Formats: sequence, structure tokens, C-alpha cells
Amino acid sequence: MKDFVRFLAAWALVHESADEGWKAAIARGEKLEPGGLEQGAEAFVDGLAALVAAEKERLKEQIAGSAHSDDASSAATSVEEKLDAIAFELAELRGRMESMQASIDAISAREKA
Repeated sequence: MKDFVRFLAAWALVHESADEGWKAAIARGEKLEPGGLEQGAEAFVDGLAALVAAEKERLKEQIAGSAHSDDASSAATSVEEKLDAIAFELAELRGRMESMQASIDAISAREKA
């Protein structure tokens, strides 16, 4: 058990180090001026980290905002309406399959004649 806990501690340390490196890259990337990516590969990675972090924040806000709007829209859309829509789509599929079967039967009858 001691070895397992030590393994988890090492994994946590690596994860923490990577997280700190990520945060540092974001901070450096946010300080880059336009055209700063021409400074080399490190500047490119830092700028990319800053872009990804900004997009992550926008995504979090979007998800948090949609959670509230989903509650309102789900109240408006009843289970019966969803079931009716599914039943309609199934009826459409059944009709298409029957039409295909009729075509196959017709082709088969021609081949036998």
C-alpha cells in the first residue's frame, strides 16, 4: 500500500508541475504583443496556451449560461411532444422501407419473368 501511495504522490507532483508550467505559459502568452509569436517556438507555445485558456473560459461561461436556458426550454418542451416527433419519424422510415420492399419485389418479379 505504501508503494501505491508513493506512486500517487509522484503522479500528483508531476500533474502539479505541469499545471504550474501551463499557468506560467498562459501568463507569458497574455503578455505577448501582436507579432510576438515571431520570437520563436516558446513564444508560439505561450501564445497558444493563452488562446486556449481564453477559449476555455468562454466555453465555461457558455455552458453555465446554457444550463439556465435549458431549464426554461425543457419546461416548454413536453415529453409528449418529443414522443410525437419520434413517432412521426418512425412512420416516415416505415413508409420508406415499404416503398423499398415494393421496388425490390417488382425487380425480382421482372427477373423471374
